[in-house]
Amino acid sequence: MLADRAGLPDRYDQVAAGVDNVIAALDGQELDAAVLGKAFGVNWTLGTRYPAELPGGDFFRTGLRIADVVLVATRPGQQVAPERGLELSLEAAAAWPAEVRTDVGTGLADFELACQQESEERLREGGPTALWELAAAQADQYRRVAELLFA
Repeated sequence: MLADRAGLPDRYDQVAAGVDNVIAALDGQELDAAVLGKAFGVNWTLGTRYPAELPGGDFFRTGLRIADVVLVATRPGQQVAPERGLELSLEAAAAWPAEVRTDVGTGLADFELACQQESEERLREGGPTALWELAAAQADQYRRVAELLFA
């Protein structure tokens, strides 16, 4: 949603395709070097293209750093700790430019921490498939928050 508002949907979609390819690989599909290479290259400069006058820039740029963690993890010889993605998720949530009321608090960071805790539990109980289903539901909640920012 932020990428759409910033006029960057095509570029963001390339990054998202790379992340989706990594997720599919966790389900047994082959990594697509072309998709990953394009995603990595686009992600490298995408944050600089976000217009300063739009709200959510810090959140957007930190989100791209999360995508970078995912994409870099697929590159031979690169070392990146998956925990870094979790840390960046909390940083991104803390950077959200508006107060958000959720079941777990008044900040997006509270919501993100609760999401991470629920994700751990879901992964243990139901494996990767259950985790992806939860992630989709959580993404919908994030999308609704973004819609409120521009309402």
